[in-house]
Amino acid sequence: MGSVPEHTEAELYPPIEPYDRGMLDVGDGNHVYWEVCGNPAGKPALVVHGGPGSGCAPGARRFFDPDRYRVVLFDQRGCGRSTPHAADPATELRHNTTGHLLADMELLRRHLGIDRWLLSGGSWGSTLLLAYAERHPERVSEIVISAVTTTRRSEIDWLYRGVGRFFPEAWERFRAGVPEADRDGDLIAAYARLTSDPDPRVRARATEDWCAWEDAVASTESGQVTAPYGGRPSESRLALVRLAAHYFAHGAWLEEGALLRDAGRLAGIPGVLVHGRLDLGSPPHTAWELSRAWPDAELHLVDDAGHFGNDRARALRLAALDRFAREPGAPR
Repeated sequence: MGSVPEHTEAELYPPIEPYDRGMLDVGDGNHVYWEVCGNPAGKPALVVHGGPGSGCAPGARRFFDPDRYRVVLFDQRGCGRSTPHAADPATELRHNTTGHLLADMELLRRHLGIDRWLLSGGSWGSTLLLAYAERHPERVSEIVISAVTTTRRSEIDWLYRGVGRFFPEAWERFRAGVPEADRDGDLIAAYARLTSDPDPRVRARATEDWCAWEDAVASTESGQVTAPYGGRPSESRLALVRLAAHYFAHGAWLEEGALLRDAGRLAGIPGVLVHGRLDLGSPPHTAWELSRAWPDAELHLVDDAGHFGNDRARALRLAALDRFAREPGAPR
């Protein structure tokens, strides 16, 4: 387990605005939105958002000391301000895979002239940044993760089937959202087809059913908005669900267990893992397994936190980022 943090409460830094932004041509007709805020001479850090398909949020900027960090945020292909947008059924997804996103991150690093950067993210973002770090360990200075996932098929099966034992009514409604012939098979693949259907009513209904299930799983977490998924704007919901179903139906194009198997490639990279013990969607055993496979990682299990964390979990993230801001190469 990790050391005691400096913060005991989550005192986020004041809101800041980007000093630079743009649209990066990553090929295949895709343009990825990026922005940079904080200190132009500061320690580089990349925020890798969750989802897949959530887009980056302004609140993520506030975890970084703006005097010490040069913070980069970006919208992954097909979501947020990146184009084309996955909410449009005409947007082709065959060039939207984990491999493409990893290449986009590396292209963005080179575009911004960054040699090494700290990686920070949670949920799906933790899967993506771990895949990047294992592919490019020489480009990563430190890692801070909340809500650890590695998107194994076993983790996907738990989230969209196994955890249904705690929410039987909601899971039955989720299962009923696909054609009867698919209900005892691959629900995620069925939703992937529905969310790409040319009929807007079919897409809207599938999106609503998916979000209702996600909201049910998160419903036991205190201090959260009532509908963290269903309450999003319509276009954001459509892109989020379509991309999530697309990625999860393919096991994120990762060999089962590969991120844990190859965690030895992270040797020498300091890491902090913050995970809620009450995270029903991503049970803490994945975070525990990663901490055992990655000796340079500190694991903090927060007893009263779930997937979205709480004040204590946010304080732990802040403390880790503040500590890493003082590491060699950071501004004094």
